[in-house]
Amino acid sequence: MLTIVDYGVGNLFNIQKAFQSLGSDVRISNNPEEIINSDRLLLPGVGSYEAGITALKENGIDEVVREFADSGRPLMGICLGMQLMLSVSEENGNWPGLDLIEGKVVRFTGPAQMGKPYKIPQIGWNSISKPGNVDVNWKNSVLESLDTEDTAYVYFLHSYYVIPEDAGCVLAETNYGRDTFCSVLMKDNLVGCQFHPERSGKVGLGILKSFINH
Repeated sequence: MLTIVDYGVGNLFNIQKAFQSLGSDVRISNNPEEIINSDRLLLPGVGSYEAGITALKENGIDEVVREFADSGRPLMGICLGMQLMLSVSEENGNWPGLDLIEGKVVRFTGPAQMGKPYKIPQIGWNSISKPGNVDVNWKNSVLESLDTEDTAYVYFLHSYYVIPEDAGCVLAETNYGRDTFCSVLMKDNLVGCQFHPERSGKVGLGILKSFINH
């Protein structure tokens, strides 16, 4: 059973429909017992870091997610959900996260690249590719369906991005404005996507399928 964590932040039903289209046994729940007894966990989220981590704590879900992560079972974070997996965010001060992966969340720099302005937040399609400074193999990962591709396009909606302390966690990166940032990370049983796979067509569905089959 795959559980999508309901903590009041994010469009859960689009994610649920995407998994259902892949034949996955999926539910949406804020029940700690159902969450901890899942085979796989999906941590969604849109909006501010403060609102996200506050909602997790108010519902007592933060400790349940940590316990699940420690169990070694697969956990995926999407967009804000990915950011919450890290240690701290600089959004509106310094907000502590779940600290499942050491690192921080920072805002895009700006304001222009090559004299051309770009908007924050990043909204729309952009590419993900293998990091240029490390040797990364996408086989046996959530990106295994893209292993023969140099790049793939996915849908983003965000103003902040993650910087994991261990560069080896970076599975894919993306360029936006003056920033090259981690768009997919993986550490042991944990994986995060800064983009929205459920809104990224066949590429996104391939990523979600790899998550439920991995």
